[in-house]
Amino acid sequence: MKATLAQVRSFDRPIRLLLINQLTINIGFYMLMPYLATYLTGDVGLAVWLTGLILGVRNLSQQGLFLVGGSLADRIGYKPMILTGLALRTVGFALLGLVEAVPALILASALTGLAGAFFNPAARAYLAQEAGERKVDAFAIFNVFYQTGILIGPLIGLLLQGFAFRITCLVAAGLFAILALAQVRALPNRRGSRAGAAGSMLSDWRQALGNRAFMLFSLALIGSYILNFQVYLGLPIEVRRATGGELGVTLLFVLSGGLSMIGQVHVTRWVKARWTPGQAMVHGLFLMGIAFVPIAVAASTRHATVTGGWEYVIAVAPILVTTALLTVATMIVYPFEMSTIANLGGDQMMGTYYGLYNTLSGIGIAVGNLLTGALLDFSGQSGLPGLPWWGLAAVGVACALAVRWLDQSGRLRPARASVARARLPQREVEHGT
Repeated sequence: MKATLAQVRSFDRPIRLLLINQLTINIGFYMLMPYLATYLTGDVGLAVWLTGLILGVRNLSQQGLFLVGGSLADRIGYKPMILTGLALRTVGFALLGLVEAVPALILASALTGLAGAFFNPAARAYLAQEAGERKVDAFAIFNVFYQTGILIGPLIGLLLQGFAFRITCLVAAGLFAILALAQVRALPNRRGSRAGAAGSMLSDWRQALGNRAFMLFSLALIGSYILNFQVYLGLPIEVRRATGGELGVTLLFVLSGGLSMIGQVHVTRWVKARWTPGQAMVHGLFLMGIAFVPIAVAASTRHATVTGGWEYVIAVAPILVTTALLTVATMIVYPFEMSTIANLGGDQMMGTYYGLYNTLSGIGIAVGNLLTGALLDFSGQSGLPGLPWWGLAAVGVACALAVRWLDQSGRLRPARASVARARLPQREVEHGT
């Protein structure tokens, strides 16, 4: 942790504020969202399909509008979009705790999704612009705070479950309100790269979509998001299938979050000393694929559900090994991935590029989850329990080969605008009001 704290102190105040911002956002979000479905079906008494609709609206409004949020950040500035997102999530979470009518719950869900579409691309673009040549280090420490929020949030939410879910909603809303008010004055203003531009946002989107290197990179990395999401989909299902309980699921999340908190800075430092950014992503993606081999082998050889003792340890160990390897692989890839996005855009329209990247990743996750779920169902019925995991391993290897081709063909080199901008001192980055 000393290395992590030293890394945090090495950055200027705006980046430190963005780190606290992301930590608080994730704490507020994850103290509520894991328990929302149970609340809607239990306390509110909604049908499962209605609950699915409400949760789906949140995901659709966020993933579908990332590009809009990113482009608006380029036009009107990063801070206004961050503050707008925080305000919208404050209202959305408060509504979730105060209303029970379905139309109002749908509105609340849409607002929470729209909030994410507004502040996520803006925060990443702000971080990339402020970090300059230190993008990789900045996104490495950003991931530490991001994962810490994911780890702490559900624990706080679990403690608040002793009262009422409405209290959880209102506490989360209050957290976002306090964060927004604190950053009104504390977070410096930064102009977006398209402030005052004559062209429309549609022209910006056409330019980003026409950036062949960026689009190929985005498509190559989609598989990594499908693999990462298995921490929330496939791996918990396999834990329950192997052990018949929930303890292994808790261990899975604690292991993933704990490794990221403790190891991210050390892993990034080690990787930077040995590999180029392209090589780092290739090795990380290959490790993502290899991560699913232990669980594939274990699933193929498992014959019965266990209840305790050494049988439990033997059953859950391969799943935890897969989780650990997947987490380390993500720590390798993520900082270089985020830096590459900005570089491929030439440090121009960074909000637009991050927004488009998030939208493409969201589509990939949705399609990937559908296919993974279908494979999990099919494998259970066909007597081929290892099939989904071997398929996911193949996805990781394919992503690694795709990025290796992009790297060796020179398509991952920074655009000229990025190189020119890198020569400017940090203080010369354009500031605004």
